[in-house]
Amino acid sequence: MKTPNNAFKAIAFIILSLGATGCATTNFSYTWKSPDAQPVHLNGQKVLAVCLTTSDAQRLAAEDALARELTELGAQGVASYTLFPAEQVKDVEKVKARLLREGFDGVVTMRVVGQRERVTHTPGPWAGPTYGGFGGYWGYGWESVYDPGYLIKETIVSVETLVYSVKQDKLLWAGVSETTDPSKVDAFLKEVADAVVNEMKKAGLLV
Repeated sequence: MKTPNNAFKAIAFIILSLGATGCATTNFSYTWKSPDAQPVHLNGQKVLAVCLTTSDAQRLAAEDALARELTELGAQGVASYTLFPAEQVKDVEKVKARLLREGFDGVVTMRVVGQRERVTHTPGPWAGPTYGGFGGYWGYGWESVYDPGYLIKETIVSVETLVYSVKQDKLLWAGVSETTDPSKVDAFLKEVADAVVNEMKKAGLLV
């Protein structure tokens, strides 16, 4: 399993391993909503897209993809690297001050928190032959040779997503998702972002 500090470095390995033909599926293992959070609208909201990683290249690619997805969903998505280079991004007071000064409404952060492999076995068909007579066994036996079946290996990536209100300085929603066999960064983040939006709508936080 990759450590959280390695974040989106895990995605680069997964892409090389799976190629671009994988079919990803995303489900949530955990979600939380602030009990006093009020419904919000994405339309026109200025939202910072943040992907926490130690790799500048992976941060750029992931934040660009997340910002595009937020924009497609109606917000004004802005990649955090365009405002805060690596040497400045950890200074939380400067980050908060600039976000307030430039009128940001929200922040969406994503961080890879785990990667694991799952192997499942699909057995082949088999039925016991008739042993009563040679003729019955001979014909049936050739038709019921053991089939070992096959193994399916899947890569599951866990992502923590947090949604903050800048003006309230408050966590509005949190979730941990599991995506099976992600194929490429853009498609991966799009699926996770869509799943986050659906979960937030179900919780009554997005309208």
